[in-house]
Amino acid sequence: METTKILIGYAIYLPIALFLTYYVSKTLFKNSKIYMLDIFKGREEIANATNKLFETGFYLLNLGFALMILEMNMYDNSYQVLIEKLSYKIGGFSIYLGLMLFLNLYFFFRGKRKASQAQVEQRIVING
Repeated sequence: METTKILIGYAIYLPIALFLTYYVSKTLFKNSKIYMLDIFKGREEIANATNKLFETGFYLLNLGFALMILEMNMYDNSYQVLIEKLSYKIGGFSIYLGLMLFLNLYFFFRGKRKASQAQVEQRIVING
């Protein structure tokens, strides 16, 4: 087994995984601020703080997973195997990031729905 090809694989995989995590996180949390403001009824401080905590957790989970699956075993010493391993790892990590994105969206929509329900219940009590 040639260590050079494995190091090349790491040198390709790590920047791609880091960039994908950064891009998805920035896109998600830039756009989720609107949901947080709605959930927290316009209270910007708590909405921003909660959004930042979600973002930090997102980074920790995804970077941790990217590093956890870093290991590459190549028993056939060819560039074809290297490319296939990289495509499998990057593809798997992309699927994982997509699932994490949708999980976060689910939490945002769930929080929005709960906030709307609480608002309706509050109106019923006041008008009731």
